[in-house]
Amino acid sequence: MMHKAGFVNIIGNPNVGKSTLMNAFVGERLSIITSKAQTTRHRILGIVNGEDFQVVLSDTPGIIKPAYEMQEAMMHFVKSAFEDADVLIYMVEIGEQGLKDDAFFNKIIHAKIPVLLLLNKIDTSNQEQLEQQVGYWKEKVPTAEIYPISALKNFNVSEVFARIIALLPESPPFYPKDQLTDKPERFFVNEIIREKILLHYKKEIPYSVEIETEEFLEDEKIIRIRAVIMVERETQKGIIIGHKGAALKRVGVEARADLEKFFGKQIHLETYVKVNKDWRSNVRQLKRFGYGNS
Repeated sequence: MMHKAGFVNIIGNPNVGKSTLMNAFVGERLSIITSKAQTTRHRILGIVNGEDFQVVLSDTPGIIKPAYEMQEAMMHFVKSAFEDADVLIYMVEIGEQGLKDDAFFNKIIHAKIPVLLLLNKIDTSNQEQLEQQVGYWKEKVPTAEIYPISALKNFNVSEVFARIIALLPESPPFYPKDQLTDKPERFFVNEIIREKILLHYKKEIPYSVEIETEEFLEDEKIIRIRAVIMVERETQKGIIIGHKGAALKRVGVEARADLEKFFGKQIHLETYVKVNKDWRSNVRQLKRFGYGNS
């Protein structure tokens, strides 16, 4: 039987629904989803296997103009998404006018691989607006195939996935057929805790935070995890902990519930807060947290 396999990379501005789409394809919450911009910091692979196909999906950070070292590293992940794709998904939302970076937009227009332009969040629009938007994008990216979708409501998602499989080259699988992602378990612990911080804290706090899982000990029935929440300043540490530790406790309780769902086991979670001064601008620290440009 013929087997197809390939890399499908999802790019677009922040908050257009890239992570929601990837999770809909994979059927697991691999990418964290919040209403805040820059939720995805890394390039995350999600692997969908069928008897005669393997789709390796890549969710990337939203495209921004970088303001500091960590954002530079995030945009490096996006650049790499152009280099190894067999199919490129360019995701936009209703009312959007283009990418926040002209160089990236130019790469999409001149891509030598199939480009699927997904017009997301159509559940928030009417027929007239939808037709106007489809016309607009046909003119802007004439080489792309345009699909109106709602990743959140799962509208047209299976049709897009069927088209992806049709476009993939003939190839043996790149990963074992039972593998769901390229990321280690600790990565998902960090992401689930970070998601709770994005949800519960305002202003600069969520963007100043990095999580490091120091301990991950798995027994037959329980996983014991010790994670450090790193902030840039002492004042941020106080905000994360909250009055009598209440804010940190809420993060821990909610994260533990999600971790138990994700791993299918009882979780014992300990969280600590440490100050790691200006880590977002420190190249050595960024490499340690997986943001290296290698």
